[in-house]
Amino acid sequence: MKNINLFLLFLISVLLFAQCKSEPKVIPPPPIKNVVVPKFEKDSAYQYIARQVAFGPRVPNTAAHQAAKNYLANTLRSFGATVIEQDFMATAYTGTKLNATNIIGSYNPDHPRRVVLAAHWDSRHIADYDPDKSRQDQPILGADDGGSGVGILLEIARAIQNNPIDLGVDIVLFDAEDYGESQGEDITTWCLGSQYWSRNPHVKGYGADFGILLDMVGSKGARFTKEEVSRAFAPKVLDKVWKLSQNMGYGNYFVNDNTRQLVDDHLFVNKIAGIKMIDIINRPADTETGFGHYWHTHADDMSVIDKQTLRAVGQTLLAVIYQKSAGRF
Repeated sequence: MKNINLFLLFLISVLLFAQCKSEPKVIPPPPIKNVVVPKFEKDSAYQYIARQVAFGPRVPNTAAHQAAKNYLANTLRSFGATVIEQDFMATAYTGTKLNATNIIGSYNPDHPRRVVLAAHWDSRHIADYDPDKSRQDQPILGADDGGSGVGILLEIARAIQNNPIDLGVDIVLFDAEDYGESQGEDITTWCLGSQYWSRNPHVKGYGADFGILLDMVGSKGARFTKEEVSRAFAPKVLDKVWKLSQNMGYGNYFVNDNTRQLVDDHLFVNKIAGIKMIDIINRPADTETGFGHYWHTHADDMSVIDKQTLRAVGQTLLAVIYQKSAGRF
């Protein structure tokens, strides 16, 4: 009888074990968070651009540059960002020593998941493409070339302050981007601020999931193409951003045309810092330079800025970061 009982107990145990193996424990997927994307206020972004332009050309070593630096850093602080002013000395292609500053505004600085949003805040020291040759050696206001990207990022900073986000966001404003040698063969004369930051990030061992650079993102009828450096280093990010924007109704801005590589801040962030960064930049199809008709001329003033373009870019970026925070991007 004892042997029979032991056999029955053994048989029951085997059956129970087999049943447990055939029905593994199911771990439910994490809940999908609702995504509430704040509205991008285009009028506010426009005013941030106008404020920059009002200082005058933001060329390193000038009073206007210093005043603009203080304004940008203090504005980011007023929007709740942790701000670092990364001062550095750069040598221009002319031999001029430039007193420059990268301005970094961080949200949730201890968050493990991070995204970089960047633009350059300086303006060109010469109007080398101005039709009036007598004014080509004068600096430009840079409303679109520099000012528009910064204006959009300041409005995004304000939106983050009012709508807390579960994501680390670093707004990086690069200096001395536009002090490069026109028609020169050495590409490193450009983008001095991003080169410095890429080698000396504001946080030791800094990393981010991806980055988005804004450059010349404010003119009417802007045409944002899939530029070659972005395609080479961050194709998945590029396609996701373009598809998201197109689904939001901005396909007339974010087009699927491929264009040649550009020397812009994202090139050095990709190559030196190893952070996958794309470039949102206006590439008209009907100009000789491939940039806006006002590019590197005195026509780059507030008259070229269009609020609808600002909204298309700004609303797209807000959708990207808030969907990223919810695990949907």
